Amino acid sequence: MEYHIIAFFSGFLLDLMFGDPYWMPHPIRLIGSLIAKVEKCFLGKKKERDEKKELWQGVYMVIIVLLGTVTATTLILFFAYYINCYLGIVVETIMTYQILATKCLKVESMKVYHCLKSQTLPEARKAVSMIVGRDTEVLNEEGVAKAAIETVAENTSDGVIAPMLYTALGGPILGFLYKAVNTMDSMVGYKNDKYLYFGRAAAKLDDFVNYIPARISAYMMIAASFLGGQYFSGKRAYNIYKRDNRNHASPNSAQTESVCAGALGIQLAGDASYFGKIVKKPYIGDSVRAVEYEDIKRVNHLMYLTAWMSEIICLFVMGLICMLQAGKV
Repeated sequence: MEYHIIAFFSGFLLDLMFGDPYWMPHPIRLIGSLIAKVEKCFLGKKKERDEKKELWQGVYMVIIVLLGTVTATTLILFFAYYINCYLGIVVETIMTYQILATKCLKVESMKVYHCLKSQTLPEARKAVSMIVGRDTEVLNEEGVAKAAIETVAENTSDGVIAPMLYTALGGPILGFLYKAVNTMDSMVGYKNDKYLYFGRAAAKLDDFVNYIPARISAYMMIAASFLGGQYFSGKRAYNIYKRDNRNHASPNSAQTESVCAGALGIQLAGDASYFGKIVKKPYIGDSVRAVEYEDIKRVNHLMYLTAWMSEIICLFVMGLICMLQAGKV
């Protein structure tokens, strides 16, 4: 447990300092590559649709990807700690660092901010297209800013707090298991013609593994809203959360989005275009004021506060468990 605590905190600090270096091979890209190969194997040569068969193929894909991820992570960790405990700590630290996405999320969303600030809307649309799944070429400046804000708000749970909680609970093995589920959902969990059946198992599993973490993330973000300063309202964040946390087709996506909308006093969500089709969505939050590009900086500040508070609580609980195991409490 002592080694796990050291690696857990060190990995968090590395993520805040360095983010995701594009030159470094990343395990999530390897997981994505495995998902793409399994998908091609099942769907690549298909001519006639068989809905039941696609559903089962989606289940098989989930099993293959999760087994591969857990096996690889377990073997690497086992041999690292078997060789030397210090090597094990280093390897676990790097794995923890690669599981979290705090700095990366900030860097990518701030690219959108800088484009909007310099009034280069085409570049802003291109930058936001790298972090959202909707059609961005039709968005105005406010729409681009909203898309970036929503992504940071939602991924405060998916990319930061949820993987942090799973890693705290079960180390990198459980952390990468979560990331594999999340990556599958982001690649095949769409309700379009291609993935409606094949991606259903991945999408449902993602809803399940995120259900509790999304709600923990929401309450941690509400607490951060009370401490965030003049641009945030903790009371409004809580009220909007209680009212709008179900205003999304996903049971989890509106959890942190509603907190963010309330904290900033802006309105998020609404209809959006995906693959050329308008998807009807309810609004989240009240339009106390207009959305502005400065809100991208503010939501990142809120995300960092939430991440630090969650990390400290996780460390406290892990330390308490460690002392209980040692018989010191």
